[in-house]
Amino acid sequence: METSAFPFGRALEWLLEPGDPGVRYLALRDLARPCTAAGELAAARHEAHAAGPIATVLAAMDPAGFWEGPGPGYDPKYRSTVWSVVLLAQLGADAREDDRVAVACEYLLAHALARGGQFSASGRPSGTADCLQGNLCWALLTLGCDPERLEPAFDWLARSVTGEGIAPRTERTAAVRYFAAKCGPGFACGSNNWLPCAWGAIKVMRALAAWPRERHTATTRAAIEQGIAFLLDTDPATAAYPSGYAPNPSGNWWKFGFPVFYVSDILEIVEVMAALGHGGNPRLANSVAMVTSLRDADGRWPLEYDYHGKTWCDFGAKGQPNKWVTLRAMRALAQIPAT
Repeated sequence: METSAFPFGRALEWLLEPGDPGVRYLALRDLARPCTAAGELAAARHEAHAAGPIATVLAAMDPAGFWEGPGPGYDPKYRSTVWSVVLLAQLGADAREDDRVAVACEYLLAHALARGGQFSASGRPSGTADCLQGNLCWALLTLGCDPERLEPAFDWLARSVTGEGIAPRTERTAAVRYFAAKCGPGFACGSNNWLPCAWGAIKVMRALAAWPRERHTATTRAAIEQGIAFLLDTDPATAAYPSGYAPNPSGNWWKFGFPVFYVSDILEIVEVMAALGHGGNPRLANSVAMVTSLRDADGRWPLEYDYHGKTWCDFGAKGQPNKWVTLRAMRALAQIPAT
C-alpha cells in the first residue's frame, strides 16, 4: 500500500534541479531519500552549506555566535540571533558541515535561556512567549543541540501548556508564575488579549512533535493532547481560533510563506499535525484539501507571505511558484496516509 495519497512527479523533479542547493538538499533528504545514495546526500548537504542561503546566513554571524549585536538576540527583527537561528533550522543547517552552527546554538543557550527554562526576548523569565519558546525549542533541537541541554526548556514548554506547577501571573511573589505575554495555560497570550493564541500553539506543538519520544513525560503527553484538541476542535481550514483584537481571523492564515517565524498559516497546521501522527485525522481533511487545491498544474505552490528585504536572504517573488513553499507542502502531504 502507498504511504502517501499524493504523488508529486514533476514538482519533485523541479525541486531536485541544480542551481538551488538548499532546496535540492532538503528534497533529497526528506522526499527522495529512499532512492538517494548516501554519498549523493552528503554531497548535496555540503553544497547547501557552501553555496546556498545557509552560507549567506552564517557569513553574517559574528565569530562569537550572534547576529547584529550581543545579548538575547530578539531585536532587531528579523536579522538578529533568534531569527537567524530559526531560519538556519528551516534551511536544514547542520553542525556536521559547519561548526558555526554549534557556536550559534551555544550562544543562544547562554544568553536567551532564563533560569526557569524560558527562552526570552530579554533574557529574563518575563520575556517569554509561546511562539518564541516553541520556535527556539524546535530550532535548537533540529540543529543538533543535546536534548539534555534543552530539557529545562522543554519542561517549561509542556508545563506552561498544562499549568502544572505554575502560579497565575498575578501572584508576583510565586517562584514560578506566568507573565504578561505568556499569561496562562492553554496557550494564553497577552498579545492575543489574554486568549489562547493558535499561532503560539502551533509553534509549541511543532517543538513537542520533535522532542524524542523516550523523553516524553506524563506532562509532555498531556500538553500534546491538549494542543491537538485545541487545534482540531475548530476546523483548521476556517482558522476560527480566538482572535483577541479583531473580529475575524488574520488573512495571513491563507498565505503560505517562507521562512515561517511567529506568523503561521494553515499549511503549518497540516505540517505539525502530520508530524504528530495525525495527518489522517478526519478533522484535518478540509485543511489537507485546501492545501492541495492551491497547487498549480505542475504541482507547485506560490509564495504568498514573505520577509523580502527583512532577513538575510530573499526566497522568491511573491505570487510566483516557489520551491521553498512547495517543499513545505510536499513534505507535509507526503505524511498524509493513503486511503
